[in-house]
Amino acid sequence: MPLLKPNYLLISPFLHPTRTFLKVCSQYPISRAPRQPFSSSCPGAHATTRDPPSAPSTEAKNLRTGLEAPTFLGTKKRLPEFNLADHVVLVSGGAGGLGLVQSEALLEAGAIVYALDRRDQPPPEFEEACDRAEETLGTRLRYRKIDVTDEPGLRKVVADIAENHGRIDGLIAAAGINKEGDSLEYTAEDFNKILQVNVTGVFSTAQAVAKEMVDRKTGGSICLIASMSGTIANRGLVCAAYNSSKAAVCQLARNLASEWGKFGIRVNSISPGYIITPMTKSDFLSSPEREHELSDGNMLGRLSQPEEYRGAGVFLISPASSFMTGADLIIDGGHHSW
Repeated sequence: MPLLKPNYLLISPFLHPTRTFLKVCSQYPISRAPRQPFSSSCPGAHATTRDPPSAPSTEAKNLRTGLEAPTFLGTKKRLPEFNLADHVVLVSGGAGGLGLVQSEALLEAGAIVYALDRRDQPPPEFEEACDRAEETLGTRLRYRKIDVTDEPGLRKVVADIAENHGRIDGLIAAAGINKEGDSLEYTAEDFNKILQVNVTGVFSTAQAVAKEMVDRKTGGSICLIASMSGTIANRGLVCAAYNSSKAAVCQLARNLASEWGKFGIRVNSISPGYIITPMTKSDFLSSPEREHELSDGNMLGRLSQPEEYRGAGVFLISPASSFMTGADLIIDGGHHSW
């Protein structure tokens, strides 16, 4: 075979039927359109939030049943399958932290969002999100005080929301707790408390929502917040109870998906990596070396921000993921891939 000249690339006949030679025109830079910022709340964004486009009328019915995958073929709308306009979505642990960030993302996609949380009153940033939802986004964010370990109360809250709107379309179960401790000294009481909130509470929330979806024949999507710690042991951290609970959440999502798929209900989980939160920030003040140790554990060499999980939540709740169920979406900066 003759030698190839520089700047030429041979396409194998086994890969391309015409045995075409492609010239690599590296000397001619490719012009790209400037990237559009997707949200005013994300770091580095400079544009105001745009309302999501409505789905084409011929496809809109598929958005409501949850049983068929919308195609949107031929439409000029930009990714309308991410549109959550008029969808009713619940977020447990939604008054703060990762839960509030997920709530805001759902609002920007057009959803009506109910945050379920055990706090007596939501924090000021939640009230700001409520105002923004109505004044800027044209939708609503509501608060319901409930502890996920209160099963009867949880069922009533969920049933009341479903009765008010005639449906529930989605759930992000983000409520969870953690307590580090040496396993030789960890008490059964503390261990059970972690499991009660992180596993049983997640199950009870998903169950209450799924019952409404089944009874009303609407289908829907459920996203459980797990953790990369559900499939690894965290170097330098002693949190066997928490890690065990998150492993259970991953497995819970798979099994609920297998049971509820026949009702048009999809169940998936998200496994985040290390996230910078007010709690971790205070921890880093007392142990500054820990931040560097955790950052060095992934391929990006940094910790994540809560806002970096917004797209994943909207993706899993929306019809954009209509053929995805029983899956765990790992977003950990490559920590798993070493």
